[in-house]
Amino acid sequence: MSEKLDIITIDGPSGVGKSTIARMLAAKLGYTYLDTGAMYRAIAYAARQRGIPATDEKAVEKLVNAIELTMEPADDPADDVRVFVDGSEVTPFLRTPETGMLASAISAVPAVRQHLTKLQQQIGAAGKIVVEGRDTGTVVFPQARWKFYLDAEARERARRRARQLQEQGVEVSESDILAQIRERDRQDQQRTIAPLRAADDAIRIDSTHMNAEQVVNTMLSRIRG
Repeated sequence: MSEKLDIITIDGPSGVGKSTIARMLAAKLGYTYLDTGAMYRAIAYAARQRGIPATDEKAVEKLVNAIELTMEPADDPADDVRVFVDGSEVTPFLRTPETGMLASAISAVPAVRQHLTKLQQQIGAAGKIVVEGRDTGTVVFPQARWKFYLDAEARERARRRARQLQEQGVEVSESDILAQIRERDRQDQQRTIAPLRAADDAIRIDSTHMNAEQVVNTMLSRIRG
């Protein structure tokens, strides 16, 4: 049996609160936090800015191999990680539903998946990291010591995402977000490469009726035994 890595993975569908949970968990454990979803969103945003459709796989492959993608911790641990493409910060543009949908399509391009998976594995090689995404426990870090699969009902995820965007001053329709979340789920679960699913050894947590602190405490109780 391969040796387990000192890594915690949190996978799950769109809008379930993985980023918030991962940030909180990493802070309590003194671990580094890696947001893989932000990496795919950054590639998607860069492609949209350059007019490259996700269906043009050759152009997307050329793009992902040409741009420089870097990430920095936020000044406030409660905020999203800061993401830079070729030295320019793109963080404010990554959390829109439209970018999320495009990120799902972009992530199905083999070259993008291979490039970012390799980059994520390099970042996580030192251990003591909390990483969240959709295939972190199944593909990126299959030997992670702790794996969680976080889920919640689609309507609750839509409500949370709408509230998050509204707090940022973005006017959104909760019904539109619900439709986008359901479509995003379908895309993520049915894609050929690294589809969204729980690892066989993942601990499943339904957060529909839980707040972030309760989820983190549940994870900590399992990690600390």
